[in-house]
Amino acid sequence: MKEFEYQQILSEQKEIILREKQKSDDLLLNILPKEVAEELKETGHSEAHQFENVTVIFTDFVNFTQVSEHLTPKELVNEIHTCFKTFDEIIGRYGLEKIKTIGDAYLAVSGLPTSDTKHAHRAVAAALEIRDFVEKHKKDNIDYGKEFLDVRIGIHSGPVIAGIVGVKKFAYDIWGDTVNTAARMEQSSTPGRITISETTFELIKEGFICEDRGEINAKHKGKVHMYYVDGFRGDKVIEMIK
Repeated sequence: MKEFEYQQILSEQKEIILREKQKSDDLLLNILPKEVAEELKETGHSEAHQFENVTVIFTDFVNFTQVSEHLTPKELVNEIHTCFKTFDEIIGRYGLEKIKTIGDAYLAVSGLPTSDTKHAHRAVAAALEIRDFVEKHKKDNIDYGKEFLDVRIGIHSGPVIAGIVGVKKFAYDIWGDTVNTAARMEQSSTPGRITISETTFELIKEGFICEDRGEINAKHKGKVHMYYVDGFRGDKVIEMIK
């Protein structure tokens, strides 16, 4: 009888340990890409890596400061949470990796940690869904007499370095001129529009309807050729990236 009780207690303890391990693993996967999380668990650290072909997407709410002045802290947080939760769902469907939010800005990347030849297509497709969601959410808020947010989106393709920084509250992050240029695309965009660099345009022009903006001055970049993305050119590109 004692042996049976002992085995039962041991079995219950194993179940508790497994449940706690699963919670820990789930939390880690909520912070890091799967491949990076596995490397961290196996070796205790993760090496930084260079990725030659990725696409970076930046979003920013252009009227955030004005809107925040008319909302309670709870209302403001709920509004941002509603938007970013949907952004998370959209980029997840297209296989993008969320990097971080910075205040009311949102940063994600396509094409890492696993390489993807359609990284630019997936990023632009995700951006179109984000744009459409914000536009619909904006109209709903207007209909109900609520404050609303407008979004600017910028995209650029190129190489980045990615890795973990810090030892407390560590974060997976990306660095390089590609990230800076994507930020400049966002800053040079207009509310409700997606601006992409010429580099990204050359990768996606067969699948998306784009509008040539010409050369525009970008901070610390000088004149940069930019394009608006208006929509899909046809169903073929949607099927191609699903």
